[in-house]
Amino acid sequence: MKVMYSLIILGPALLLAACGQKAKETPAGSTSTSEPAVQSMGAMGQAMGSNSGTMPMSSAQMPAMASGMGMVTAVDPKDGTVTIKHGPIPAANWPAMTMMFTADPKLLETVKPGDNVSFDLKVKGDGGEVTAIRKQ
Repeated sequence: MKVMYSLIILGPALLLAACGQKAKETPAGSTSTSEPAVQSMGAMGQAMGSNSGTMPMSSAQMPAMASGMGMVTAVDPKDGTVTIKHGPIPAANWPAMTMMFTADPKLLETVKPGDNVSFDLKVKGDGGEVTAIRKQ
């Protein structure tokens, strides 16, 4: 019985010590171990820079300019937008997808849906502005 009681009291302290964490004193008779574990996970998440499970990308890490290739699926010169089904754009850390971009309406006069294009863009958050577009 003494061995079991010792394991219940000392177990959490030994586990936290193994993780390099200081153990909080547990009052005699208390067997709760969830509080230190929760605090430990919170600190771990903060140390990793995230509380949502993904690493945030700061604007300093994002490139100002990137290039891609794809097919125009929609053009709206009036609103200054072009939708392009593009391949991966490693410089922006984007997989292949279909995206709507802003663009100078003058640039959009040269393309229509179905055109295969290469394009340059200024990355802005999760989107971008097409600064040059060329038919392929």
